[in-house]
Amino acid sequence: MMKVIEPLRLLDVRDVAQTDLQQFAQLCSERLSAGERLITLFGRPDAGDAVVLTAVLQPKEGQLGILRARAQRDERYPSLTLQHPAAQIFERELWEQTGITPDHHPWLKPVRYEGARQQHMAEHPFFMVRGREVHEVGVGPIHASVIEPGHFRFMCLGEQVHHLEIQLGYQHRGVESLLLRRPPMALTSTVESICGDSCIAYAWAYCAAMEALSGTPVRVEAELVRGAALELERVAMHLAALTGLATDIAFLQGGASYGRLRTAIINASMRVCGSRFGRGWLRPGGVRFGLTETLRRDLVQTLAAFAKDIAEVNALMLSARSVQARFQGTGTVSLQAAQELGLLGLVARASGVAIDARTRLPGRLHDAWPIGQLTETTGDCWARMKLRMREIDASVAWLMNLLGNSTLDLCAPNGKLEPTLRPNMLCVSLREGSRGAVVQVVETSAQGQLRHYKVQDPSLQNWFGLALAVRDNEISDFPICNKSFDLSYCGNDL
Repeated sequence: MMKVIEPLRLLDVRDVAQTDLQQFAQLCSERLSAGERLITLFGRPDAGDAVVLTAVLQPKEGQLGILRARAQRDERYPSLTLQHPAAQIFERELWEQTGITPDHHPWLKPVRYEGARQQHMAEHPFFMVRGREVHEVGVGPIHASVIEPGHFRFMCLGEQVHHLEIQLGYQHRGVESLLLRRPPMALTSTVESICGDSCIAYAWAYCAAMEALSGTPVRVEAELVRGAALELERVAMHLAALTGLATDIAFLQGGASYGRLRTAIINASMRVCGSRFGRGWLRPGGVRFGLTETLRRDLVQTLAAFAKDIAEVNALMLSARSVQARFQGTGTVSLQAAQELGLLGLVARASGVAIDARTRLPGRLHDAWPIGQLTETTGDCWARMKLRMREIDASVAWLMNLLGNSTLDLCAPNGKLEPTLRPNMLCVSLREGSRGAVVQVVETSAQGQLRHYKVQDPSLQNWFGLALAVRDNEISDFPICNKSFDLSYCGNDL
């Protein structure tokens, strides 16, 4: 029997070889050239001026791989980005946090501005497009609508965008250091607040890490309830994006209908756990709220009515010539660009990249209850809109199949939670959220305390994809490109 590949890797750090920085860079490059995907690359401080680097890679088949190195602050190494552009954002983050410099990096500038450095955000080295008739249009960081702070600088010739640079980091919150200040088993409420529209994906990745580090077994029924919670969150988030897309092109029937349907879904979550966004639903060891027979019937009725209504509004959107004219061919990201930039989630799948942790790293849940891999090929706003519709349908079908199985007991009481963490362990945990893989890497000390906590939102990689998508489009196309990506600002400003 083939072993199920989990979206989690647990290792004793003493069993992971540490190389020097040059060898680490060489090994990373070789793995990437062989077709592996860079999940994350980061450093943490060690004794003195030392830095311990960790790279997590995903092969085409098999479990996640780990590379580690030890270096000194301000060391230098040959940049991976020149041959593997997907590494660009990780190398920039590593450089700004540790001083370790990737030589000849083509875009070496800060990702975020921490602490006192926020006073120097006005000095950000924006790329300049030269030309007498080229003009700049700046948007933000204070936006006209209710939106988080971010600055978008467009370089335009007439109405055509030649280059867009996105500067984030205005609300750097120090999330990772905050997670080290409280008892590890009491972090759920903090983790749920990292990215408020992805509570379930973040909480599940955290809970899975704590359970692995403490040796706490989790009941299958609890995993099924977590899976249901995550799919409800995915449906709600895709509906939010579809609402914005319809509203931005004044397709008012679509905007109103998608907004109403999203309310039905998040209210269904509230009836289960008391929160429309799923806060408080998951905890290490299992879930706080199972699906009783009454709640299951309620969800089935809600989803059945929802499926009928969304099919109608989707048909209206797809058949409207005004929608086709605005979305088809707008904001295109090619398959090659998506692969080279390491784009994630729906954004990558809309360009033809078959990447989804639910299928690549299914674990016991999606091995037993699979969900299909969906892609589109055109990579434009139309593809991203259409794929959201298809993924909603797939999530609803998965939920109806699960909820309709009368042999399952989904009340899901928690297992016995082991309160202590194993010492000297490294745990990589990820879950496929609505935007892509939410990644958390947790390391414990020799005393079993949290030594380092790395959090990564898929938006970190996908923002550069949005900047690329806008090129050669009119500046008036930016709102629909932006909403078709539907990325997180706070997910970047950790």
